[in-house]
Amino acid sequence: MNTIITKIENAAFIITVDPGRRIIGDGTILIEGNRIVRVAKADELRDPPADRVIDASDMVVTPGFVNGHMHISYAHATRGIFPDDLGPEYLPNVFALQSAMSEEEERQTSLLALTELVKHGTTTLVDPGSTKHIDACMSAYEDSGCRIVIGRHVTDRANPMNLPVYSTAEAVEITRRTIEEFDGRLSGRMRAWAMPFSPDFSTDELLLECRRLADESDTRLTLHFNLSRATTADYVSRYGVSPARRLADIRVLGPNVTLAHALGISREDVDVIADSGASAVMCPTAAIKGGAGMTSSALLPELLEAGVAVGLGTDAGNNSNLVETMRSMYLSAVLYKDGRRDVGQIPAETAVELATLRGAEALGLGDEIGSIEEGKLADLVLFDTRRVEWRTLFRPVSNLVYNADGRSVHTVIIDGRVVVEDHTPNFVDEWELIQRVQRIGEDMLARTGTRFPSRWPII
Repeated sequence: MNTIITKIENAAFIITVDPGRRIIGDGTILIEGNRIVRVAKADELRDPPADRVIDASDMVVTPGFVNGHMHISYAHATRGIFPDDLGPEYLPNVFALQSAMSEEEERQTSLLALTELVKHGTTTLVDPGSTKHIDACMSAYEDSGCRIVIGRHVTDRANPMNLPVYSTAEAVEITRRTIEEFDGRLSGRMRAWAMPFSPDFSTDELLLECRRLADESDTRLTLHFNLSRATTADYVSRYGVSPARRLADIRVLGPNVTLAHALGISREDVDVIADSGASAVMCPTAAIKGGAGMTSSALLPELLEAGVAVGLGTDAGNNSNLVETMRSMYLSAVLYKDGRRDVGQIPAETAVELATLRGAEALGLGDEIGSIEEGKLADLVLFDTRRVEWRTLFRPVSNLVYNADGRSVHTVIIDGRVVVEDHTPNFVDEWELIQRVQRIGEDMLARTGTRFPSRWPII
């Protein structure tokens, strides 16, 4: 089988995020199969032939965005149904609705979430364990072309969120089977991790066994970690130390562990995380909608200063309502400037790193994705700068972070495959899928008796 050669030529700017952080004006990218083989000025790459040439004139090219924490399987069917002030009742309602989903319903809603993510430039994501029917959803992962980390979240302690409680042995076996069955599928685009739900609802034995499985399988472990100041306070009252300190003490933390959310951590916790080599993923869209006090309880600048690999996530589409990684990038750049009253906090360049290379490093994938470099996998996003939100254009990183959004994504390439062309996903009839998921949501609400009427009358 012949290797397909693709050339993306004459880009207005290529934001490489390479070691020199070069921005190449009038640049061209040469791809062989699924790998980048050359990145240079257009004049240097006029001669090499290609099977497909993509005219990137008036476009800004970036690495594909990395979403390190996004529940894709259930949220879109009931997106927007929950009122802002539902509070602690939110998650029990979420999981009650999910428990009513059939395999086909979960496949359809997953495909819609992936469509939105990919269409807006996310090429890699972590689905942190909530998908019940991974087998049934495989066609959605395959069709979208996404690079995805999956698993099954497990817990062996009682919890208030309607999560199933397994025996420790059952939870460990579910984790082992999931890694064994799914890790490395989709030609390597799929990884499977150990995913105990959180330290709050897991015994030490479960956490340690999941870490052992991650080590033995050369994969990773992720946790919902410090979901709020309240959960952190509850944990401290039970154990006398913070979750970070205890996870380090019992030897769960390590370089192959990714901590999601990381709200309500202390400066001491930052040092603990850094010393362990663990990484973190922050979800600003979900945190601020939930009133978490993002800039005071999520010590992003401190984590970065300590050398922790930090990425961005969006969490579920029915709590943050946003699954666009670019929104998290924007919020990271502006929240800390305001909250710390310091315009030097999280410059635009750092925000781009969080959504690309640093995000990839937080997932242990920094050697393969996250930047536009020779030898790396071809996960790329082309932005159409002919749109008004991009102009005037002098500093493309500033425009990307502060002006642009997913609507200006023109072309998306994952693993060398074009999956979005001219703003349109080529793997699905988008409107037909939207209508199907709308009907699924209506049916789920009806059969579960879930009802949250609009505060303003719909007549």
